[in-house]
Amino acid sequence: MRWLIDQGTRWMLRGVTYLVVAATAWILLDIIIKGLPAINWSFLASQPSKGGEEGGILPAIVGTFLLIACTTAVALPLGMAAAIYLSEYARQGRFTRTLRLAIITLAGVPSIVFGLFGLGLFVMFCGFGVSIVSGSLTLACMILPTIIVASEESLQAVPHYLREGSLALGAGKWQTIRTNVLPYAIPGMVTGSVLGIGRAAGETAPILLTAAVFYQPRLPESLMDPVMALPYHLYVLATQHPAAAKVLSMQYGTALVLLALVLSVNLGAVVLRLYFRRKYQW
Repeated sequence: MRWLIDQGTRWMLRGVTYLVVAATAWILLDIIIKGLPAINWSFLASQPSKGGEEGGILPAIVGTFLLIACTTAVALPLGMAAAIYLSEYARQGRFTRTLRLAIITLAGVPSIVFGLFGLGLFVMFCGFGVSIVSGSLTLACMILPTIIVASEESLQAVPHYLREGSLALGAGKWQTIRTNVLPYAIPGMVTGSVLGIGRAAGETAPILLTAAVFYQPRLPESLMDPVMALPYHLYVLATQHPAAAKVLSMQYGTALVLLALVLSVNLGAVVLRLYFRRKYQW
């Protein structure tokens, strides 16, 4: 009887795994098959025309990269610094536990809430308007909890004897963290951070209210300009465009480019993790 239960559980879990893989593969193949015919140099490197019905998606690609770059520049140092403080400097107590709970709770807040927060704070109160700055700051707030949690867990996974040995030899606190802790925590910190950035690259709700416009047949001239972005561009093409049926190939082409961008970010996280793990081992 125990053997039957064991085998039944194993095959049930295997079936669920195969089902998830099959569903994911079907979605990917559908996007690739229907999106590849739309991918060409003109589509990737030209401006949109006729309200987005024709032309390319160059402004959307450039706008997405600008949002990702600015978001990374804001969220990465702040998130890692906060994680280092909570893990290495903060006195462990009720306040610290409450703070960690708040950070974990923020990581699960729907993205539209961050969009409304960014609209109220950065667009209206700070006066940045609908711009790259507002969208990047909003996305940074959204992924900060993910970066902090992942980075702190990586720091806490480093054995304490590495810290104790360094301190026993006369090294200072920061010197110990910099030379004996961070090198071994970097793989996990980088992986969690890049995965959070990958999530930001595919979000629509936050930039819908703070940064993105559907049609702008030129590249942004400054960080205070609104931008086209691939997630929002795809959303409007699929749901709001009056000629949605005529731009079906453009929808799939945009989806394929966005998918390739997010997968590239995630693949970059894997490559960086493997590199740092081989370089730093304890």
